Amino acid sequence: MTSTKSVHNAHISQKLRLLHGALLDILSTMNRPERDEDMIRAAGIQLDRALFPLLVGIGRFGPIGVVDLADRAGRDHTTVSRQVAKLAALGLVERREGAGDRRVREAVVTQKGRAMTGMIDAAREKMGRAIFESWEERDIDDLVRLLCRFAAAVRDAPPRE
Repeated sequence: MTSTKSVHNAHISQKLRLLHGALLDILSTMNRPERDEDMIRAAGIQLDRALFPLLVGIGRFGPIGVVDLADRAGRDHTTVSRQVAKLAALGLVERREGAGDRRVREAVVTQKGRAMTGMIDAAREKMGRAIFESWEERDIDDLVRLLCRFAAAVRDAPPRE
């Protein structure tokens, strides 16, 4: 006779595979260059596509060091450092001494950068509303609640040995 625990484990394994597949679908779609180009166009801004996710990341997580930003973007830190310098030259971010560690140079969005990220946020909301227009409000609430809970659990999970 099969134990309840092994049946439960089999169901969890299947659900984890489905969840992993869904996350890969989302990430691969969001990481496509044409998606960034669509967002840039929808926001009505002029910005190099390679700089777009970095500006958004600095806006969301800043002040942030280049190494942390590069890790979050999945890019080499020397490349990100050059791209952050381009954002600074455009007046969208500024580099400053780290608050916690003076050796670290942090990037923070300027007022001009905040205006641009505000336009990006408005375009993202418009796109999101179109995606969710046929969803029940309760389903959207559940998705947001559970996805935030999942993100926190993944973020806060101790590293495995």
